[in-house]
Amino acid sequence: LTFPPTAPAKKAGAAPLLSPPPPEEKSNSKADGEDDEEQFFEFMGYMVKVPKIPCNLDMNVPCLCFLLTDMTYVIWLFIVTCAWNWNVWLIPVRWVFPYQTPENIHLWLLVDYLCDTIYILDILVFQPRLQFVRGGDIVVQHKQYSFKYTNYSMNMDLISLFPLDILYYFTGVKSVLRFPRLLKYMAFFEFNDRLEAVMKKAYIYRVIRTSAYLIYSLHCNACMFYWGSDYEGLGSTKWVYDGRGNSYIRCYYFAVKTLITIGGLPDPTTVFEIVFQMVNYFVGVFAFSIMIGQMRDVVGAATAGQAYYRSCVDSTVSYMTSYRIPREIQNRVKIWYDYTWQSQGMLDEQELLRQLPDKMRLDIAVDVNYAIVSKVALFQGCDRQMIFDMLKRLKSVVYLPGDYVCKKGEIGREMYIIKAGEVQVVGGPDGKTVFVTLRAGSVFGEISLLAVGGGNRRTANVVAHGFANLFILDKKDLAEILVHYPESQKLLRKKMLTKDKKPPEEKGVVQEPSQVIITRPETPKLFKAALMVAKGETFAKLKETYKSSEAQ
Repeated sequence: LTFPPTAPAKKAGAAPLLSPPPPEEKSNSKADGEDDEEQFFEFMGYMVKVPKIPCNLDMNVPCLCFLLTDMTYVIWLFIVTCAWNWNVWLIPVRWVFPYQTPENIHLWLLVDYLCDTIYILDILVFQPRLQFVRGGDIVVQHKQYSFKYTNYSMNMDLISLFPLDILYYFTGVKSVLRFPRLLKYMAFFEFNDRLEAVMKKAYIYRVIRTSAYLIYSLHCNACMFYWGSDYEGLGSTKWVYDGRGNSYIRCYYFAVKTLITIGGLPDPTTVFEIVFQMVNYFVGVFAFSIMIGQMRDVVGAATAGQAYYRSCVDSTVSYMTSYRIPREIQNRVKIWYDYTWQSQGMLDEQELLRQLPDKMRLDIAVDVNYAIVSKVALFQGCDRQMIFDMLKRLKSVVYLPGDYVCKKGEIGREMYIIKAGEVQVVGGPDGKTVFVTLRAGSVFGEISLLAVGGGNRRTANVVAHGFANLFILDKKDLAEILVHYPESQKLLRKKMLTKDKKPPEEKGVVQEPSQVIITRPETPKLFKAALMVAKGETFAKLKETYKSSEAQ
């Protein structure tokens, strides 16, 4: 062992000597060391070593981290699913039917190895770069992506690429040797889940997928029938396929009649035919009942909202009929149900949002309603967070043409923001004179809600002009919000006081023009007579009147 020379003793007043830098620590962590360990999996009682795949950041392939709803990854999964479906549908066809011939064998092999290439790219490029959640955190270190894939999900993908094709040298090109390719079924189910997550109407794809399941079951049964016919001998009995026409179409026709139990098939004669037909009937009834049940569930889920709407309408009509509500009111209730459902797609938005966390509910409310509320002049300058809190308390209500939103003299407990449509402020002797028309973005009812001057009664009648969709903010909810925002509360009250002092023309209420110089009222007759007596003119006038009457 060699030791470094000892440092000389430090002299008094000398500058301290610099000690040599400490040796660099190895940066490989325990998790990195685990990557170097050899991986094994059990196959038919033997431990098989998993080959190492160079899927770290040192590769020249750019690092791609695919999120759960990334459309790029969804499109790639569609390509992998197409490759998997090629094997699922055509391996049994090529194994049973005489469609693979020496003349076209090169075309079959070309597509086969193209699908294998897609499998390999999925293993080397895409799967090791897929984000995942561990302990509630999204893993962002690319090396851990590949570590997680190679230790948990890679085994089945590698087995699906097991090279049984080398047996072609001994047996010839047999499509049945490609059956390991069917083991990559997880890509198909993952594609279904991710596609439904990004689709607006996922039930359409569910219907198509369930129909494809039924078609594939008939496809497999057609292959089995041709295999049974070839085993018994083509055309040997009336039950088997006679070898005429298109073999796949005729066998598929047999499968449809058998699985759907239409009947009208020739009677089987041999034991093999009887057993085959019995199994066919049993599987047909079982499979067809499952498909019908799945289709019913898919259609039921797709029309659940419509069924709920119809149930609410029927219950309301039954209630009004039992209490003999006038026909006019019943029609208005039906119109309200129909318009609300057509415009919103639901009867109560709050019922849907109530299921979501508070943060998500706020995000949706901001995206849907903030553009309208932010344009309201009353809330200009208020705290932005106060607006967000208010958005979560707004309730959407639909009014029919001619409905009174509020009436003069009522106790005001709500403030209204017009989301869509128009309302009219009416009054006058007949109560039908339109003072002003309010459109989307306007606010009314805030005077009673803020109780400026101590009053909380409505100051005017407001009627819906056509269909009007309004946001309603309850007085209690607004009070709870303003407690936490005193500056915004002062600003709102200041705006209301300023608005209350404005002349009627600025408030939007049309009144008769006032006179600049007020006309003095007429002097009473008794007071005029007293004035004439005080001036001494009364008796002189009476005397003249008397003389004139005598002269006549």
